[in-house]
Amino acid sequence: MFVPAFEQGVAEAAADIARIVADQAAPSFANTLEALERAGARLSRVRRIFWTISSAQSDAAIRAIEPVVTQMLTRHGIAVAHNPHLFARVAQVWAKRDETALDEAQLRLLDQSYRGLVDGGAALEAVDKARYAAISEELAALTTQFGQNVLAAAAEWEMVLDRPDLDGLPVTMQAAAARRAELRGLAGRYVLTLDRGDVEGMLSFSTRRDLRERMWRAFTTRCDGGAQDNGPLVERILALRHERAALLGYASYADYALTDSMAKTPEAAMALLLRVWEPALLQAQAEQAELERTAGIPDFAPWDWRFYAETVRMARYALDGTEVRHHLTLARVRAAAFSTAERLYGLRFEHRPALAGWHPDVQAWAVSEANGTPLGLLYTDDFARAEKHGGAWMGSLRVQEKLDGPVQPIAYLVANFAKAPGGTDTGLSIDEARTLFHEFGHALHALLSDVVYPSHAGTAVARDFVEFPSKFMEHWIVAPETLAAFDVPEALITAIGHADDFGQGFATIEFLASAIVDLALHHDPSAISNAKAFAAHILATLGMPATIAPRHGLTHFTHVFDGGYAGSYYSYLWAEVLDADAFAAFGEVGDLFDPALAQRFRRDVLAPGNSRDPMDSFKAFRGRGPHEVALLRARKLAS
Repeated sequence: MFVPAFEQGVAEAAADIARIVADQAAPSFANTLEALERAGARLSRVRRIFWTISSAQSDAAIRAIEPVVTQMLTRHGIAVAHNPHLFARVAQVWAKRDETALDEAQLRLLDQSYRGLVDGGAALEAVDKARYAAISEELAALTTQFGQNVLAAAAEWEMVLDRPDLDGLPVTMQAAAARRAELRGLAGRYVLTLDRGDVEGMLSFSTRRDLRERMWRAFTTRCDGGAQDNGPLVERILALRHERAALLGYASYADYALTDSMAKTPEAAMALLLRVWEPALLQAQAEQAELERTAGIPDFAPWDWRFYAETVRMARYALDGTEVRHHLTLARVRAAAFSTAERLYGLRFEHRPALAGWHPDVQAWAVSEANGTPLGLLYTDDFARAEKHGGAWMGSLRVQEKLDGPVQPIAYLVANFAKAPGGTDTGLSIDEARTLFHEFGHALHALLSDVVYPSHAGTAVARDFVEFPSKFMEHWIVAPETLAAFDVPEALITAIGHADDFGQGFATIEFLASAIVDLALHHDPSAISNAKAFAAHILATLGMPATIAPRHGLTHFTHVFDGGYAGSYYSYLWAEVLDADAFAAFGEVGDLFDPALAQRFRRDVLAPGNSRDPMDSFKAFRGRGPHEVALLRARKLAS
């Protein structure tokens, strides 16, 4: 079904390009750039549907055609970028940009289209174009294989437990494990998987140190050897990325990846990471010393950290993770997200059970303004399944635009929460509740987009800006006003408010280790000969604690080797600088729901999408550029 649809979509898109090229009129913004925005409409729809299914509801048939689809799309993209007549038309319009009455969004679209073609190899000589095409096809195949290996490795591993093995695990987690075992024909037993929710639950609550170690080792060594070994793929992907960047005239792949970012250069991004590393490392060392005193064991290890951190939080702040899950149920947290969006932006969310999704768990919600004006649709897919990729993400089945009339967006949120049995409401940890709010922030970015051109819509912004609205949204789930609205006891609200007072060193180092390694690997071509040793050397030089593992190991780092964050994983921290500074504005006025600030954030940050430079969007909201001191204070790292 999908392959014929892609074939037709590619054929129609190619015909659209041919019509643009054949136009006898002089190249103009309307007959070239706007025509490009309209080209391949059917292909865009099919592509969005396919990647939604392949990530959220994959099966053997879908996985079998992923390489075929990837190759087809790669070849089509290269054919467009390497069409000399198309490039000549765009280049002519670009060369006369100062002589044409174009507005800010049109100038940005023109500049991005021109530079996108150049970075796609349009200006290369024939022999280099051929090499560029070969590299791109091989990269597409390798990154697809990388992601499929991670999915297969996670699907094949399980931890089968008996009742005595469950000591310390939350009741909801036990129930989900029992249900999973029943589905596998193991009634009376319990099954945990390598889904991050299971892993962090086991590491945080299980009193069985041997089981924590077994889980930690399985999770951190995924695809590092064995049938799904991604080690060779990592080095080949790095080699090809550096070679392609060199063909285009860049010093490294990181230089290429950051050209249209807020950081602009790898040096600027690395400087931020290292400025935060030093205070974070000091904090992590202080945290470990306290945990070692609490644990009273001579060989404190990585699989002990989360468990004893929970112990400290319980003792210091009376924060009971099980009680948190009792109050922070999925339905309540989602309702809180919708309520927050209503109070901030005047939005309404109406459940539409008649609208089917790609799985029975998927729910649809109509989104509108307070006055009833429709804005779009939101789909939510919350529960872990074997056919899903791990983690949580947001995507779009259709983006907002108004090039030829208003088009409303259709966004979706995918998570991997452990489904409670018997129709009961699923309890969430604080981190899981934050995840829901984070992805909801991405959805709001898509739903509140207000642009003309589809290329500018919603989350189609610089990689180190796209996480800004999502990180920003996380603040409201731990706000006392939010928690009190669904009857969380005052004592627990206070405890949740202090939850981040301990553990920021660990969390920051865990993230920074992955971000620094990613940036270094993509900035230094010498890393490709032995990426694993290179990464280990980088972390050893920085003084990485042996008791903390990077959040993502190389062989399962899908953000970087099967996603859009290659050389750019740092962007979560960069976006957090923006987020912390922007949120501080609400603290300055003393109202988390200040209507004037909320409307400015919607107008200046969410609505413009990529129709203007992201720094201009931030400055329009804040009145100045961002200050990282707000981030250090938020992470409890400021001296």
